[in-house]
Amino acid sequence: MTETLYDQIGGKDAVNAAVDLFYDKILADDRIKHFFDNVDMPRQRAHQKAFLTFAFGGAPSYEGKSLRDAHSHLDLNEGHFTAVAENLQATLQDLNVPEELIGQVMTIAASTHDDVLNL
Repeated sequence: MTETLYDQIGGKDAVNAAVDLFYDKILADDRIKHFFDNVDMPRQRAHQKAFLTFAFGGAPSYEGKSLRDAHSHLDLNEGHFTAVAENLQATLQDLNVPEELIGQVMTIAASTHDDVLNL
């Protein structure tokens, strides 16, 4: 049986560490931090951990909103999407995730582009 991306990156502890560091970076990024001014960040982090666990093959389903619905009320543009992607990649690099796995994660992130930007 082939290991899931979730298993390859280190499972629950790795996803938790990545999400926490990722949001630390997001909240420090002037390009996008304003989107989180009125967000319950513990709840947001928990949602993101659940979503990534599913997206990386660590859970059979995800019960949260779709990406399109979750972002529909925001006025997001290409620059915002790029900022998030850059912070995600930097997070994975800071955590010493192997480049091959970073590539897989970034491919998954890129696949969300149209839904996140509601195109």
